[in-house]
Amino acid sequence: MSYQALYRVWRPQSFSDVIGQEHVTKTLQNALLQEKISHAYLFSGPRGTGKTSAAKIMAKAVNCEKMPVSEPCNKCPACLGITDGSVPDVIEIDAASNNGVEEIRDIRDKVKYTPNAVKYKVYIIDEVHMLTIGAFNALLKTLEEPPQHVIFILATTEPHKIPLTIISRCQRFDFKRITSQDIARRMAHIANETSLEYDEKALQIIARAAEGGMRDALSLLDQAISFSTGRVTVEDALTVTGSISQNSLYRLARAVHEKDTPGALGTLEELLMQGKDPARLIEDFILYYRDLLLYKTAPHLDEMAEHALLDEEFKSLGEEIQAQQIYDYIDILSKTQQDMRFSNHARMYVELCLVKLCQLEKGRTPADQSQLQQLIKKVEELEKEVKWLKSHGPQAAEGAQGTPAKPSKRPLRSSGKEYRVPAGAVTQVLKEATRQQLNEVKSHWGDFLNILNQRQMRSQAALLNDAEPAAASAHAVVIKFKYDIHCRMAMENHSFIQTISQILEELLGSTLKVIGVPEVQWKEIREDFLQNNQHDGDGEKEEEDPLVSEALKLVGKDLIEFKN
Repeated sequence: MSYQALYRVWRPQSFSDVIGQEHVTKTLQNALLQEKISHAYLFSGPRGTGKTSAAKIMAKAVNCEKMPVSEPCNKCPACLGITDGSVPDVIEIDAASNNGVEEIRDIRDKVKYTPNAVKYKVYIIDEVHMLTIGAFNALLKTLEEPPQHVIFILATTEPHKIPLTIISRCQRFDFKRITSQDIARRMAHIANETSLEYDEKALQIIARAAEGGMRDALSLLDQAISFSTGRVTVEDALTVTGSISQNSLYRLARAVHEKDTPGALGTLEELLMQGKDPARLIEDFILYYRDLLLYKTAPHLDEMAEHALLDEEFKSLGEEIQAQQIYDYIDILSKTQQDMRFSNHARMYVELCLVKLCQLEKGRTPADQSQLQQLIKKVEELEKEVKWLKSHGPQAAEGAQGTPAKPSKRPLRSSGKEYRVPAGAVTQVLKEATRQQLNEVKSHWGDFLNILNQRQMRSQAALLNDAEPAAASAHAVVIKFKYDIHCRMAMENHSFIQTISQILEELLGSTLKVIGVPEVQWKEIREDFLQNNQHDGDGEKEEEDPLVSEALKLVGKDLIEFKN
């Protein structure tokens, strides 16, 4: 074949030809001049950014007859031989097709042999992340301590797939995406050298479509040259790249801004008749608004524009439109882009999207902002009330309506009218109470609380957290509450009392009447009962308990306090 693609003809032959990677080339040049050459390098970065080209330039530089130099001379037999591939000591390996253990073992076996034609034997392993784990392990020791005459240069687009043990043995250089301005300048240089006629905007369109890759840009330029008739025009560049012209995007954006639905749909119809892809249209429209937003917020960052050219029309629209509108537009366009992926009616989605953009209200007015601030303030107040209620429990019910009650400085007690229990009913239970009945209820109390929680009655069960059975007979149980308010809330909830009775019946096998009593009142009722009936708190007579009888004999009745 007599014709070669542009990216092959204009492949960099020196570090100065590597565009947009000065942070890499400068470091390598300094190392060459100082003869501080490492045994292994790792070049990582996106496709088409110069990794393999830099590796070959490095191989020429270390083997150049004029070494030490910052650039290969490209005139000596070593440089010329490496360029045309006739030097056997510079070995390029594609790891995508040679990724097995046997291929790496072959390298390991041959690496000990000295080079034939040049000073250094250089192994360039492209797409090294494609190697298997076994191949990486086989390469590990050789890569760490190769012979003095061997240099490894690894290139990859996915460094995260390389084991850290390999990365730690290499000097790593990260190649970055090349800016659109650098790509356009390089293409202009190539076009001038080849006497190619072109429109400057056409090169900028191709540069933006390349997405940071020089090789992709030269391939698109090659395609545009073949499509054109002697001069690469903007229309040629748009056709080759499939991009939407900035003029069309501006007309769409202007129609959306002015709420001109017929104008927007008319522009869309023209683009679709030209064969433009609806998905590409949405993508370009998002990038256009992205550039518009960047220009509006940071107008001095011209190089950040991915799609738009900063002409007068673009700048005037950027001054008129509000940032909030751009946010809303991008949200709608992004949602449309997602929906289009799962539908065969792409055109319909684009039409609906444009109608929605044209009907969208303009940015929030100051009144809307004021209402939003009021809502935020109200939510913060409600959050404070909820937090206070959680920390103070049911006592908050006694506070004033609309604001939480201020916490009392005294210990938590009933903040309302004191709850009075039926003293006669409690006394009757004490007369019939036995220790065996009370112990049986206490033994099932934990199971009782678990059942309440399982039945989604956590708020009611919380009332019983500080409560415990105090006395029990065959027909009733007295539950002692620490706080008066808890006792009142529990006893006044008849459905809750019925639930307690049902659960206790399930656990104990007998129906028990539930009587609640605050701790303070329980002490009073119990003391009165003991004085009148000479019983202890669980209903047993004192003389029936030998320990109590013996204690009465030893110290006397006045010095004894009865407790459950």
